[in-house]
Amino acid sequence: MENKWIGLFSDYLLNERHYSNYTNQAYTDDVIAFETFLKETGEPDILEVELADARIYLSYLTDKKYSRASISRKISSIRAFYQFLLNNEHVKDNPFSYLNLKKRGSRLPNFFYEEEMNRLFEASEGETPLELRNQALLEILYGTGIRVSECQGIRLEDIDFELGMLFVKGKGRKERYVPFGHYANQAIKTYIENGRRILMSKYKQNHDFLFINHHGEQITQSGIQYVLNQLIKKSSLSHNISPHMLRHTFATHLLNNGADIRTVQELLGHKSLSSTQIYTHVTTEHLQKDYNSYHPRA
Repeated sequence: MENKWIGLFSDYLLNERHYSNYTNQAYTDDVIAFETFLKETGEPDILEVELADARIYLSYLTDKKYSRASISRKISSIRAFYQFLLNNEHVKDNPFSYLNLKKRGSRLPNFFYEEEMNRLFEASEGETPLELRNQALLEILYGTGIRVSECQGIRLEDIDFELGMLFVKGKGRKERYVPFGHYANQAIKTYIENGRRILMSKYKQNHDFLFINHHGEQITQSGIQYVLNQLIKKSSLSHNISPHMLRHTFATHLLNNGADIRTVQELLGHKSLSSTQIYTHVTTEHLQKDYNSYHPRA
């Protein structure tokens, strides 16, 4: 009986919310774990759960030493499940909507300073097909702030070189246009002609994904991470790096140079302005640091 409801919830996430298979699996795994807990403790079935049961489960997760982030994610998944049941009149209440979780202290996102980005671009220089790809990849990630999944999925038809615009298919199948500048424009053109074309021909590949691996196949997200790791090593910078860190850098540099936060929100594809406002804290911290460093009376 219980699996029926979880199955319906999974179908809802995939077909109506357009969540990815990975996200859908994470949500349903959290609900299945709660269902297993109910069976092991002899509590009511999944449709008869009350606030007391929700609190007991929260205590159980705390006793198991899960991190605050993990607990928050698990409770959020189960809350979404019961909201789905409530909206479809399978239950009369959402017991998890009343739980109060302590909020995590917001960690400011890490980003690169402009001189550090210059060192990364210097490290990407070269004339081989893969070096040209790496230059284009770095220019796109930093120049547009797109997510790694969005970068991986770029097709040749998504690029408008004349307008300098990139058509991006984002989370939840949301679509947007993002501009890119002269450096990215030139790097992509050079890569397509002198890098991608050569690899595609050599390995007899026939697809329209922009970024490819050394066998001419569509690059994976882990492949993009590998490229960035190699650039960090070559640049001798001490930072860790990730595609998301370049997204943070994109947003921070825009705001530092006077961009409007609503513009940055739209470029990043954030549904809520609150997701973008974290970068205003970064820029404030940056200003404070520079003030303390350079003002004679600081």
